[in-house]
This record gives sequence, C-alpha cells and structure tokens, in this order.
Amino acid sequence: MKNMLKSLLILSALLFISPQAAMAHDYVEGVGDKLAHGLANTVTGLGEIPKNVIIETHERGLGYGLTVGTLTGIVHGIGRTLTGAVDLVTFIIPTKPIIEPDFIWKDWDKKTHYIPDWKLSTDTK
Repeated sequence: MKNMLKSLLILSALLFISPQAAMAHDYVEGVGDKLAHGLANTVTGLGEIPKNVIIETHERGLGYGLTVGTLTGIVHGIGRTLTGAVDLVTFIIPTKPIIEPDFIWKDWDKKTHYIPDWKLSTDTK
C-alpha cells in the first residue's frame, strides 16, 4: 500500500509538472528564435535595397526599379534594422516577428510588410 501511494504521488507530480515543462521549452525556443531574428535582421537590413530594386524592376521596369525600388529599399532597410534591434533588446519576451518575411532571404521575391500587432510566440493561431 505504501509503494502504491508513492507511485500515485510521483505520477500526480509528473502530471502537474509536465505542462510547465512544455511551456518552459516553448519559452526557451521562442527566446532563441527572437534572438536569431534580431541578430539576422539587424545585420541584413541593407539587403532590402537590392531586393526592392529587383522586385520593382520586375514589376514596372528598370527606371521605376532604380528610383522607387531604391527609395523603398532604404525605407524597408531602416525598418528591418530597427525591428531587428528591437528584437535584440527585447529578446527575453518571445514574440512573433513583426516583419514579414521574417528573414530577408526567405521569399526573396515577396515585398516586405509589417504586422501591426505583437503576439507572444507561444500563442496559438
């Protein structure tokens, strides 16, 4: 009877701790992802200039791509660098990226845009 009581106590302790352990893993993973996004986006912000020149050139021609694409690239480069810096400073709070695509090399031909609301990375969709 005493061994059965010990087993029951251990089992209930494991059931109580399991959700917290899973949430801790999600937290650590979220912090790591945000730190990686912050570092990558801070360093690669300037890549928005050639990316936007290429996108605008393909969509509307060389003249438009060189002028509007360059200006758009500068604006998005500043935006990507600043969002990366914010992610680096606040990496301890695991939020989903507010810039899309979240890395500049993902979906190179997709225009950059920003998501206006911050969500924790542990939130479900």
